[in-house]
Amino acid sequence: MNDNGGDGPKSRQVSRLSELADAHVEVARPDMGRTSEDPAARAVPQAEQADGIAEARRRFARLLGEFRRTAVLVPFDDQDSLWTADSNGVRWICAFSDEEALARFADARGESAREWTYQTVLGARLLDVMVPMLPGPGGVALDAGSADGMVFPPVAGIVPDEVAVDLEDTVDLGGTGTR
Repeated sequence: MNDNGGDGPKSRQVSRLSELADAHVEVARPDMGRTSEDPAARAVPQAEQADGIAEARRRFARLLGEFRRTAVLVPFDDQDSLWTADSNGVRWICAFSDEEALARFADARGESAREWTYQTVLGARLLDVMVPMLPGPGGVALDAGSADGMVFPPVAGIVPDEVAVDLEDTVDLGGTGTR
């Protein structure tokens, strides 16, 4: 991702991505389906598992912070709106870390020869301003379709609480307004 600073959107840019798509580099994917043959090796003590979960949360928090501070490319669709995709009732704003990632996406769609209009937007602006404007639950998909892509779902701590889908309706306890 390229950090352009500032917190407002930059001017729209148009790019012919076909040249970048030709420079596509394959990313090695780990073998996610492989499991250990030794059952003892698969049994992880509960404390170690909790440490692993805590470390994964810290790692995600660092990635989220980096995303919020970074300017990403957001392409526009045929109706001149932000490019979004719907999946399982969630609308995802598609954002890309650089032109090469956008080019791979365009190539995968068979649309690398056309011109793509896009805008650079800070990740924080996407999460805090644009996601709440979506109809229904929404999040951001960074480098969609890529082996190293990332999603920022509509949950508390990522998007504003008023559009987070993981917050349960609360009951007013004795008129105190307490959750």
